[in-house]
Amino acid sequence: VAMAATRSVMRAVRVFEFGGPEVLKVQSDVLVPVPKENQVLIKVHACGVNPVETYIRSGTYARKPALPYTPGSDVAGVVESVGERVTAFKKGDRVFTLETVSGGYAEYAVAAANRVFPLPDKLDFRQGAAIGVPYFTAYRALFQKGCAKAGESVLVHGASGGVGLAACQIARASGLKVLGTAGTEEGMNVILKNGAHQAFNHRDPNYTERIKACTGPGGVDIIIEMLSNVNLDADLQLLSCAGRVMVVGCRGRIEINPRDTMSKESSIIGVSLFLATEEERHECATAVLDGIEAGWLKPVVGLEYPLEKVANAHEDIICSSGARGKMVLLL
Repeated sequence: VAMAATRSVMRAVRVFEFGGPEVLKVQSDVLVPVPKENQVLIKVHACGVNPVETYIRSGTYARKPALPYTPGSDVAGVVESVGERVTAFKKGDRVFTLETVSGGYAEYAVAAANRVFPLPDKLDFRQGAAIGVPYFTAYRALFQKGCAKAGESVLVHGASGGVGLAACQIARASGLKVLGTAGTEEGMNVILKNGAHQAFNHRDPNYTERIKACTGPGGVDIIIEMLSNVNLDADLQLLSCAGRVMVVGCRGRIEINPRDTMSKESSIIGVSLFLATEEERHECATAVLDGIEAGWLKPVVGLEYPLEKVANAHEDIICSSGARGKMVLLL
């Protein structure tokens, strides 16, 4: 039976209208949610910030939550209480989530028990908040949709952010040849420390030529693409025969020549973690937890913000000059 939470109100971010970062309102009198059947209430210590949360907030994205709402899916913290029929977790357990019901930018969050996972002691809460969406997305892009095989080459286009670093670590551990791009010297160093064999600066006007020189005439087998509206046309030139571009991120339109796919029988494949089946999510979770256990999965935490600075976080994740790890809110 769910116990009453220690407190009845909490601080949380509420969005009452779609728009720019300024619509994120921090309120201190939000009711602490109560876990229903098969749900878990978590005392949140950290919550990841993902680019998709800025798209949803702006109202331009396919998924529009009912207003008002609290953003945030990747929380890490401690179980406060559990709803009926929950046997996998108990009060006091350290956990991280892949989704929340009530929203993660808050001091407490309710999540469905099947979207909650044990957080191993070797990772802190900040790292726990950097696992969910980035690692599950990277795994889905590489294996469930991209059919990556050991020995193939992968270019992680925009490798120094949350999904990019996750892709580098997973691909390297799975026996792929890993190339990554970043926009700063610091970003390039981070990706080389996290599994990339080679790093390229995508602000260098000749960087695609450097990638071609590295891959040779064969080209690259898989591209994990974080900014397809800028890079897709160039990506098609870099692919091998039967190569595939995995579209993980996009912020607008782009013109391409479909003939470029014919000459190589290449594919452009969209990736949406939201469409994963229960079985696919379970497969992702198993791979992620195994990676933590084995030691190669180490989330890199980048910029950290208190809840009060959430609008700055949303501004910076879209506008900053170059990522270096996963952005998190600290509670």
